[in-house]
Amino acid sequence: MAYELNSDVTDAGQLGGRHSRSAANLEDVFDDPEHGEVGRDRLGVHFAWEGVLALGVIALGYLLFASHRDTVSGDGLRGVLVLLASLGLLALAASISLRVGAPNLAIGSVAVASGLYYAQNSTNGLVATSLWPVLLALGLGLAMALLVVGFQVPGWAGSLVGALVTVAWIEYKFQAPVEVQGEYSPLPHAYYLVAGFAVLTVVAGLLGLIKPVRRGIGRFRPVGDPASRRGGVAATLTSFGIIGATVLAALAGVFLAAASGTADVPVAQEHGFDLTALAIGIALVGGTSAFGRRGGVFGTLLATSLVTLLIVYGDEAGWRISDWILAASAVATGLVVTRLVETFGRPLSAEDGPEDWSDVGIGTSTATSWSTPSSTDAWSGLSATPTSPATTSSGTQWGSETDRWR
Repeated sequence: MAYELNSDVTDAGQLGGRHSRSAANLEDVFDDPEHGEVGRDRLGVHFAWEGVLALGVIALGYLLFASHRDTVSGDGLRGVLVLLASLGLLALAASISLRVGAPNLAIGSVAVASGLYYAQNSTNGLVATSLWPVLLALGLGLAMALLVVGFQVPGWAGSLVGALVTVAWIEYKFQAPVEVQGEYSPLPHAYYLVAGFAVLTVVAGLLGLIKPVRRGIGRFRPVGDPASRRGGVAATLTSFGIIGATVLAALAGVFLAAASGTADVPVAQEHGFDLTALAIGIALVGGTSAFGRRGGVFGTLLATSLVTLLIVYGDEAGWRISDWILAASAVATGLVVTRLVETFGRPLSAEDGPEDWSDVGIGTSTATSWSTPSSTDAWSGLSATPTSPATTSSGTQWGSETDRWR
């Protein structure tokens, strides 16, 4: 009787009855639960939050235009755009490292070191002077990547080593602020710089919408034991993320130093941790999850624009906002956004969605399909295959007394 009952259920599923696997779930069949929740992330929370950020940018832009019009016209506007592009490259670096699950705490220090080097050697021209900081950042990023993925340690810890090494190099090479020696000004290229940053961050966000790409770049995100190795794909993509973030930080430092030279302001000899905190805060406010993997499309661009306008407006209004307070506020706000993203961005569970017994969200060894008879009926303890009386006379669905203690 038990065999006939399970056969009926199996046939009903194969005939496309109420419990047959829907076409919407077929793309989830090959998802591995060991690499995160099964299913497609929900993106509505990202687009909704990006709408809020857009409203904030419009409001601050209007206030700045209404009360300090000179700041957003002519060279003043170009200066704002250069600041936006420079901070944007740093925020993009932070966003990339967060998305791959390995926050890079060295980006601020790398930007300062790159800026100081450029200021001291900028008489050789923009391209020639920028080459060495980029190559050094590439080497540092590679070393940090080998440390993080080679030993499967948290990205923040491995990159902290890189940050400390960079700070030691800054203190060894520079004992005072450095005047920019070259004559290059980024103001004439302000629109190109902003356009380049915008294209990079939006294209990266659009690629992140593709489910295999999204899950691949977030493979380093801890699932279960965070010390367990995440495989070759995770190691490769995380390495590229760490290296790419470090190189972007070096480029950001060059443009920040060039902008300082245009304003006749020396490049300060600092450790750069405030820049790291601000960049990570901007990325978090933009909707990138602090846990990795999840993020939107326009969030980093909008969050960078909002923070840049806030900095400019605060300077014009004489608010004298501390860089540390600004960074702390951005990080704190971003952590709240992370909670929203993780709560409303995760795939729908079986309880949240419509009744569908073919849901593949349970990816354990005990999960079964309607097309394959189970060895045991969980509701009645009836076996799916005929058994002899000798086997069942002293056994239950939990097994015989002898087997239980064997």
